[in-house]
Amino acid sequence: MPMAITKRGAAMPSELTLQLSGLSCGSCVARAEAALEGVPGVQAANANLATQNMHVVYQPGQATPAALAALVTKAGYPATPLDAPDQTEDRHTAEAASLARQTAIAAALSLPVFLMEMSRHFIPGVAALIDQSIGRQTSWVVQFVLTTLILVGPGRMFFAKGLPALVRGAPDMNALVAIGTGAAWGFSTVATFLPGLLPVGTRAVYFEAAAVIVTLILLGRLLEARAKGRTGAAIRKLVGLQPQTALVMRDGGAVETPIAEIAVGDVLRVRPAERIALDGVVTEGQSFVDESMLSGEPLPVAKVPGDTVTGGTLNGAGGFLFEVHQIGRDTVLAQIIAMVTRAQGVKLPVQALVNRITLRFVPVVLVIAALTVLGWLLLGPEPALGHALVAGVAVLIVACPCAMGLATPTAIMVGTGRAAELGVLFRKGDALQTLQDATVVAFDKTGTLTAGAPGVTGIWPAEGFDADAILRAAASVEAASEHPLGRAIVDAAKVRGISLAEVTDFHSETGFGVGGQVDGQAVLVGSADLMAQSGIATDVFTAQAAKHADLAETPLYLAIEGQLAGLLAVADPIMPEARATIAARRR
Repeated sequence: MPMAITKRGAAMPSELTLQLSGLSCGSCVARAEAALEGVPGVQAANANLATQNMHVVYQPGQATPAALAALVTKAGYPATPLDAPDQTEDRHTAEAASLARQTAIAAALSLPVFLMEMSRHFIPGVAALIDQSIGRQTSWVVQFVLTTLILVGPGRMFFAKGLPALVRGAPDMNALVAIGTGAAWGFSTVATFLPGLLPVGTRAVYFEAAAVIVTLILLGRLLEARAKGRTGAAIRKLVGLQPQTALVMRDGGAVETPIAEIAVGDVLRVRPAERIALDGVVTEGQSFVDESMLSGEPLPVAKVPGDTVTGGTLNGAGGFLFEVHQIGRDTVLAQIIAMVTRAQGVKLPVQALVNRITLRFVPVVLVIAALTVLGWLLLGPEPALGHALVAGVAVLIVACPCAMGLATPTAIMVGTGRAAELGVLFRKGDALQTLQDATVVAFDKTGTLTAGAPGVTGIWPAEGFDADAILRAAASVEAASEHPLGRAIVDAAKVRGISLAEVTDFHSETGFGVGGQVDGQAVLVGSADLMAQSGIATDVFTAQAAKHADLAETPLYLAIEGQLAGLLAVADPIMPEARATIAARRR
């Protein structure tokens, strides 16, 4: 965000997004945020476990992005400034691919370990078969080799991240996994190769526990990574709305130029059916532009010189020139993308409670695990050491607080991402929690409860005229127009199988209507104001027109050779399922 200066000369706060790595549970989030607490110039720091990002509000004169990133990195969570949302998506894709490989390797190695050690408990005869074939000692050696490969390969990440965190006095989920699996592997290794060091009756192996735990946690992280990638689809779709190049008017011609090289003040040419690249003001030409991505309004909006246009919107059949007024992060589309991204990463009020719990959760779990081992050693049945180890490891693994920390931020990402795909944008993520208290839902009718495409709802011919005849005349003129209401009249004629006539001397009065020569007769189609300008009385249809206006329909008058010929009503029809939709929302 560029730095702004107030009237008093004070710098306005800036916003920064840091890309983090190493966040694995709610306690990690709290510690990453604590790294910036009390730092001069930092007004707010919110880390998000699901996005692996941190949003920071700071005073530019007192802090810099590089310094803030360094402080978070020093706390054990490597941080770099994030420039664009698609960087996050690339990271999620790469993370999911890496985790898929690691999970597949761990699963392939842990399956034989699990079968050799655990099948003896639920398949009769397996224990005897192993003892009589390769022997129990050999099976333990095989399990040792396979489990060691898992821990030094796919499971190495838990030790690489967890042990340093433990040394810093800030244990996290990785530390729990490392301690639990390391204890199970260490005890089993001693039991396999140095059984004399263990008390009599305590010799047993738990290689399968270490192997399966690593595999299952990797699988969980893989599912999380894939969920993160899917929730970013809405952001990618918004980013894709902006063209990568545009036609810039230079030296009397149009030159195709990358968006990054276009500056404020450049004049761009927009061709028919082309997306508008940047924000600006029309300087020449006219057209209708589909701005539904901004307003939700399905009907294209007329654009003439002096009107503003927005990057990402879709031009209709006309062409025009416009002067660029906003580029880069200042465009409306860029601000929408930033808004949705922030909404996905925001904390809900309920997360404050979660963070307070998870900050102290891991140390408490370690103490409980130690007390559990001690209790089994003092009071447990023989072999007490074996039982104590299993119970202690179970506490460490079952208590991993990853789900507690991930539940809410992942729900926010999924909810806001899916809503954005459906055209619903949340300016603030906490609106999701506030929404549970809503008692009234207000619908914008057009394009929401209606089809989003206008159609002819009624034709009323004046005395001496035929309905099909006036529809043919109106459709013939409107066929040369770009107006969406005109397209509805043309479509209605096609549905009735009415052939259109050639039009000459076509002219358009923006905001009023169109006219032209049809079969040698002057035809006008448009509003009551257009008729009044031409001296054509519309009193005979005043009541009918008012009725349609009350129903949110648009009345259009038709005149032939200076005589009122009829009235057509055009409206966006209500969708058949609208009533059921409203009823479902009420329920």
